[in-house]
Amino acid sequence: MNPPNSKFGFFPDEVVVQILARLPVKSLFRSKTVCKHWYGLASDKYFIQLYNELSVKNPMVLVEVSESSESKSSLICVDKLRGVSDFSLEFMKHRVKVRASCNGLLCCSSIPEKGVYYVCNPTTREYKLLPRSRERPVTRFYPDGEATLVGLACDLSMHKFNVVLAGYHRSFGHRPEKTFICLIFDSESSKWRKFVSLQDDYFTHMNRNQVVYANGALHWLTGSCSCILVLDLNGDVWRKIWLPDEVCGGAGNRVYLLESDGNVSVVQMSDAWMTIWVLKDYEREDWNLVDRVSLRCIRGMVPGIFPISQAGQYVFLATHKQVLLYHRDSRVWKEMYSVKNSSTLPLWFSAHAFRSTILSCH
Repeated sequence: MNPPNSKFGFFPDEVVVQILARLPVKSLFRSKTVCKHWYGLASDKYFIQLYNELSVKNPMVLVEVSESSESKSSLICVDKLRGVSDFSLEFMKHRVKVRASCNGLLCCSSIPEKGVYYVCNPTTREYKLLPRSRERPVTRFYPDGEATLVGLACDLSMHKFNVVLAGYHRSFGHRPEKTFICLIFDSESSKWRKFVSLQDDYFTHMNRNQVVYANGALHWLTGSCSCILVLDLNGDVWRKIWLPDEVCGGAGNRVYLLESDGNVSVVQMSDAWMTIWVLKDYEREDWNLVDRVSLRCIRGMVPGIFPISQAGQYVFLATHKQVLLYHRDSRVWKEMYSVKNSSTLPLWFSAHAFRSTILSCH
């Protein structure tokens, strides 16, 4: 006999909802055919919020793999729970490269057409072509007409996103100026807004691609590794957060910016140690040292290993041909993926932190 007020057979509604909220999205969508109530879950606000809250606790890595024998590249997703799976953006029907990732959405730039951007949810196979900005300076960013900084901010609670393109203005035939132009796309208004400031920071390929969204702001590590450049999306204001005095780049140290359970985190790699800091008090800029990990057992990989994603006790790292998972509690390293053939680019060069959510990009 069914329990009272239950729509799901012998199990209470909440138990079934909790089970379904832990399924991979493909399995969840297949389950829609079971009954009318399950069919409606994917569009139910409570269920979407629950599913996304659980999903963001599961760190994943999205990696582009380029084979030397082919001009095409493929995407793979490395998930600590479900292993490795093929990943495709072919549903967009455009050749794109991933520029930023945030809470299940990807910001991609068109390969054939400079200055054309998309936002997609590869899990639900939805995508949105962003309108072209009327601001001509966006096509004069350095280098090669591409924005120096590309950021994606996805607010799961508000069901909205922002795309940020920022770069130094360069007059034709001249070196880049200190004039920093910032364009922000708002998904609610479906429009771009612009503001101009002066910046004298520089960015390497690695730190301009590692952008973190937290506390309503986007964060980039500057090339000097002395501070983080922060864009407050509520007030369109740039500011800086200084790193802990103990953190320094150069002289055998490398510094990376990651997100950690909704907080800004900095990971410093040396020849022997991986040190993890988390910005616990955002307003007071109070950094906590949360872990110091010996790299002795992977010593041969250290010069070419890069942290990509972390959540809870897990840290994903990429080398030239491998994706590794480190569990901080057990101190165990695990190889999650390895490129079998030669790759034209190191995996860390095109690796992004990823979460699987059912947030719509429309």
